[in-house]
Amino acid sequence: MKDRSSSIFGNDMPTRVIRKAAATKEKYLRRFGDDSGRAYPLTARPAPAIGQTLGVQCLTVGREAPVQFDAHSIVIGNIRMGFGHYRISMALASAAHALGYTPYWFDLCALEGSTCAKVIAAQNDLYSLGSRLSQKSALFNRFVWEPLNSEGFRKLSYNACDQKTAELMVPVYQSLPKDIPFVAAHAWPAQAAIHAGMTHVVNAVPDNWPMALHLAEGAVHAVQTPGAYLGYRVLRGMDKKRDLTPMPRGSVICTGHFIDHELVAGIKEDCARRRARAERGAPRRWLMSVGGAGAQKEIFLEVIARLLPQIRGGKAALFINVGDHRTVWNELLTAMPEIRPLTKTHFNDFAETSRFCEAAYDGEVRGIHVFCHSDIFAAVYSTNLLLRCCDYLITKPGELSYYPVPKLMIRRVGGHEAWGAIRAAEIGDGTYECTTPRETAAMLSLLQKDGSILDQMCTAIEAADSVGIYSGAYRAVRLAVRGR
Repeated sequence: MKDRSSSIFGNDMPTRVIRKAAATKEKYLRRFGDDSGRAYPLTARPAPAIGQTLGVQCLTVGREAPVQFDAHSIVIGNIRMGFGHYRISMALASAAHALGYTPYWFDLCALEGSTCAKVIAAQNDLYSLGSRLSQKSALFNRFVWEPLNSEGFRKLSYNACDQKTAELMVPVYQSLPKDIPFVAAHAWPAQAAIHAGMTHVVNAVPDNWPMALHLAEGAVHAVQTPGAYLGYRVLRGMDKKRDLTPMPRGSVICTGHFIDHELVAGIKEDCARRRARAERGAPRRWLMSVGGAGAQKEIFLEVIARLLPQIRGGKAALFINVGDHRTVWNELLTAMPEIRPLTKTHFNDFAETSRFCEAAYDGEVRGIHVFCHSDIFAAVYSTNLLLRCCDYLITKPGELSYYPVPKLMIRRVGGHEAWGAIRAAEIGDGTYECTTPRETAAMLSLLQKDGSILDQMCTAIEAADSVGIYSGAYRAVRLAVRGR
């Protein structure tokens, strides 16, 4: 196994960084154990919610019916850390399925009992805690969380530690063929795949702000924007004390946004529906996708309060997807009990959610509809279904900022997300980042009243689609299978 922590793209790391990386790995070994001698045979089963429609097979540890890969197999490596990486993985799987491949879902967190899963769970707990604290404490957000997300994760030394830790994840890869196409929705699965000797690895980089956190030397880095391409090529700001050797040509490629096939294929039809609803004066449809940390709760409450008169008057309708976090909905309902009479819930019945969305494409919708599914696949993919029948998405500038739907951007969670809103505002398919409840409410009122802005954003989406901006998932898949 090649050491990838002492030199990154030809940039030698200081001795202190190398020692810290080794110490970090040893710390996790002491805490979670060494499973390098353990066998991890893999079996496959259809994924919930997306198994039938997207042909996704989940890889799990098991000796019954060992998985049989073939020339049309592709592995989607990911981790369950919030919804973002799962959402990107679904886009990649959807594109692979549309191109004629069978996508195998390889979630490192789901490989229970492995050192790999334990390490990721520990780091996820820390990240979730920081995210929650950032929303409760302005001082913590300003002096700790924002700098960590925009500058701390940006440092090349951070990647050195991650690369060393990723060596602990190699054992779970032993049943994967070395030459199978592998696309990762997070750097850790990509790093571990390279350590395991895999040869067709694509690292789908989620952020528009270049950070060393997302580097996986040895993989092809697929980025979503031209700005990210240039930033990664020169390793922008990843070591402010010296000039860095840039990433070699071909190691990073601008593919475009990672979007599901169904959403890309439906762009013209969905934009036409939005315009038709506006022309006939149908209720303006708003979608809020709420994360499990309950981030920006006060903004969501302000949005709901502002929309309530419009909802009661039949001029607006609201979809709220709380994913697999029922407690988030309970908190919103406790804070604003007056919405209960207007609300219809769609809980833990993905088939019913699918039927609702299908009917909503051309039918009428009124009131507030809340969606919650305990199954993570249904929880995440419900947003995809709702995107096609909404007029506006209300979202922080994370992974959803790249999606082909008109967007109202609310305050970010972490400084790195700011560039997602910048990208959307420049393309024209979303607003700039509205950083306060008051600013968000003002933009909401404008978008609710002025239908010309919806038409303008739809026109921008169609223009972006015509030049392939939303085709990044297809290109990432093709990069992985190229040369096989």
